[in-house]
Amino acid sequence: MYSTKEYLKHIGLFLLTILTATLAGGEWVYGKSIIGVDESALTWEYFFKSMSFSIPFIGILLIHELGHLFTSIYHKVKSSLPYFIPVWLGFIGIPSIGTFGAIIRMKGFVNSRKKFFDIGVAGPLAGFAIALGVLIYGFTNLPTSDYIYSVHPEYADPNFEGYGEDVLEFELGNNLLFNLLSELFADPERMPDMGEVIHYPFLFAGYLALFFTALNLLPIGQLDGGHVIFGLFPKYHYPISLVFFTAFLGYAGLGMISPIMPLEDLVIRIPLYIGFIYICYSRTDLSQKTKLTLALTIAAVQYAIAFLKPEWEGYQGWLLFAFFLGRMAGLKHPEVSGNRPLDTKRKLIGWLAILIFALCFSPRPFIFS
Repeated sequence: MYSTKEYLKHIGLFLLTILTATLAGGEWVYGKSIIGVDESALTWEYFFKSMSFSIPFIGILLIHELGHLFTSIYHKVKSSLPYFIPVWLGFIGIPSIGTFGAIIRMKGFVNSRKKFFDIGVAGPLAGFAIALGVLIYGFTNLPTSDYIYSVHPEYADPNFEGYGEDVLEFELGNNLLFNLLSELFADPERMPDMGEVIHYPFLFAGYLALFFTALNLLPIGQLDGGHVIFGLFPKYHYPISLVFFTAFLGYAGLGMISPIMPLEDLVIRIPLYIGFIYICYSRTDLSQKTKLTLALTIAAVQYAIAFLKPEWEGYQGWLLFAFFLGRMAGLKHPEVSGNRPLDTKRKLIGWLAILIFALCFSPRPFIFS
C-alpha cells in the first residue's frame, strides 16, 4: 500500500520529532539545554530523563493519527501515513514543545457522511483515551513536594522573594478535565500550581495532549470537530462553523484595540486590525460587503467591551490559528454523495466528542506575564 520510500520518510520524521520533543522536554522539565553551560547543560542523563515527556506526548499524537489512518483503511479511503512536524527553537532561545503536531492527508474521495464522521472522530477519541491514562498516572505518581527544589534550588533559599518584575513568567491555563482529574487523583500536598506543571513530564505531556485534542475538535471547517458537526447536523454545518468561528475570533481579539491606548497607536492599529479580520473571512462565500460589515462590527464590539470592561481580555494567541482557519483551511465542509443520517451509536459518539471538547478546551492555554 505504501512504498519503502514513504515508510522511511514518515518514520524519519517521527524519530526526528521524538528527538526535538526530547530536547524541548529537557528545557521545560529540567531547565537543561544543549546550548546551556555548567548546571544548565543537557547531559545524556537528563536527555534520557526528558523522554518521560517526549515519549508519552508524541505517543499520544501518534495514537491520534493512527486512529484516523486505521479508520481510513477500514473504509477503503486512501490516505497518507502520519506526517510529524518536528520543530526545536532552543538554539535561538525561543521555547517550543518540539513539534507543530502531526497530520494525515486524505488522498481518496470520501463519499459519505458516515465515513467523514468515523475518520474525523476516531483520532481525537483514540488520543484522548491515552491522554487520560497518562494524566491519571501522572497525578497518582506525583513526586514528593521537595522535588521542585531539584529544578529550582533557589526556592529552598529562605531569602528568595521571586525573580523580579523583569522576568517573563509562564504558566498553563487550566481546563475542566485537568482540574477534575487533579481533584480526584492528586495528593493535594504534592500537587504543583499551574506555573510549575511544566516540570512534571507526565502532567505536561497530558496537558498538551488535551490542548491538541480540543484544538482538533473545534467545530469549524474541516477540523475533526467540523467532521463531527457535519455528521450530526449536515444542513447546519456551515452556519455553525461560521458562528463559532466568529465567536472564536471575537474572543481572541479582545484587547487588541482599546480606548486606553494612545491615539497615535489606534490610528495605525484599528485599520490594520479591521483588515486582518476581513482577511480571516476570505475563504467564505460571504459577499465583500458582508465581510467588511462583519470586520467592522467585531472591531466595534471589541472596542466597546474594552471601554466598558477594560479588565476583560481575550487570548491573542488564538488569532494566528483563526487566520489559518479562515484564510487557508476555510470554514466549509466538502459535499458528499451519500447523505444517509448517522445511526444512534454514532450520534452518541458525536455528542461524546462535543463533551470532550468542552472538558479539554482552555480559553487561555498558555499564559505569559
